[in-house]
Amino acid sequence: MAKDKGLIPQSEDFNEWYNEVVLKADLVDYGPVRGTMVVKPYGYALWENIQRELDRMFKETGHSNTYFPLFIPISFLQKEAEHVEGFAPELAVVTQAGGETLEEPLAVRPTSETIIGHMWAKWIRTYRDLPQLLNQWNSVVRWELRTKLFLRTTEFLWQEGHTAHATQEEAEEETRRMAGVYATVLREWCAIPGWEGPKTESEKFAGAVYSISYEAMMRDGKALQSCTSHYLGQNFAKAFDIQFQDKDQQNKYVHTTSWGFTTRVVGAIVMTHGDDKGLILPPRLAPIQVVIVPIYKAETRETVLPAAIQLAEQLKKMGIRVFLDDRDQYSPGFKFNEWELKGVPLRLELGPRDVEAGTAVLASRLGGKETVQVSELPNLLPGRLEQFQHDLYQRALQFRDEHTWEVDSYEVFKEKVEQGFVKAFHCGEKDCEKQIKAETTATTRCIPYDEPEAHGSCIRCGKPSAYGKRILFAKAY
Repeated sequence: MAKDKGLIPQSEDFNEWYNEVVLKADLVDYGPVRGTMVVKPYGYALWENIQRELDRMFKETGHSNTYFPLFIPISFLQKEAEHVEGFAPELAVVTQAGGETLEEPLAVRPTSETIIGHMWAKWIRTYRDLPQLLNQWNSVVRWELRTKLFLRTTEFLWQEGHTAHATQEEAEEETRRMAGVYATVLREWCAIPGWEGPKTESEKFAGAVYSISYEAMMRDGKALQSCTSHYLGQNFAKAFDIQFQDKDQQNKYVHTTSWGFTTRVVGAIVMTHGDDKGLILPPRLAPIQVVIVPIYKAETRETVLPAAIQLAEQLKKMGIRVFLDDRDQYSPGFKFNEWELKGVPLRLELGPRDVEAGTAVLASRLGGKETVQVSELPNLLPGRLEQFQHDLYQRALQFRDEHTWEVDSYEVFKEKVEQGFVKAFHCGEKDCEKQIKAETTATTRCIPYDEPEAHGSCIRCGKPSAYGKRILFAKAY
């Protein structure tokens, strides 16, 4: 089936399947500059739906949208040593503009901690100016050597949240809160199960005290870091001299956070749910939730098409995102394949006999067809869409759990990490982590919050475990 549509089956070459499906489903195309992408209308509509829910939740938690400049003086990045070291290999730097060599090179925004820190040093004077709860929707540039559409591109779209607080307690609470917002969107909207927890010291964000991530499993068993939330402590506050006078009249440095969610989540949706027919999109985010395909010949067109138009208008008024595919130049079979490729959750087929009987054929992208009364569709479809969302999440959760193992032997670790996620004890030493990565290409993904307390010996070196629980390892994108 997949080869008939030109898609390589996942089992044959998952990477090539992914490359083909994002292009052929009209989500994206390659940009003319190496590593860039053009997000096409269908792909952008999916991102907009994700963006809408995130933006709503940000505002509900007290954050305001803002915008900071794309160009950042290179000296800003050099103020926080760990930060600039982490980003130096990925920086795009402007040295000439307006026909002249610039007095100071400008980094094209890789992230905005530094420029926001510079401005906060001007804006924050007393405890009354806190907290600062900011978010911006923008694009950033990180000059990647190995790129993959949506997952790792030279420029990508994201939101970056930045907050400043009077106390460590408030800042850490914010870090956890926003990680929780992301987890809610990923589970309840994207239908992507995952493990949430702090990264190890080796894997944290450059310049952070600690980072929290959400690690999801793709259908090839690899992990995808789907979002991050960082507690930055006073590192950037000290680098940019962001001080405030507290209620006790003492000058203190603020505590800051940052957190980001990118268009790589589109790739996560594709690789978590897709199959050999193409995309399978969660209804809560799908640009088109229901497609109507009228089936007619020339002599029945005037019977079928008006009924299909009437049905489409009725469903639109209910708030369902519906598309009527009335293109005469394509056969019904072609349309069925195309909308399966594009991952539309539900399809309604309407032919002359259906119109006469007051029925339609309802097909699910997850499989199965049934004949339903058209008069029942307004009551039926909302529930079917929610059931689809639930079933999609459960399908992904079952796959994840069937490909996750607890192991206590390094030999078994090396075998199982080729197939999925491994939970194992670790000593916490960076050199040991490096050796595991060198020997298996697997990395520590996170220290899951919901993993029960346990103690044991490091999976590789045998030293006592450092985390009081098993941690998550996987090969990753």
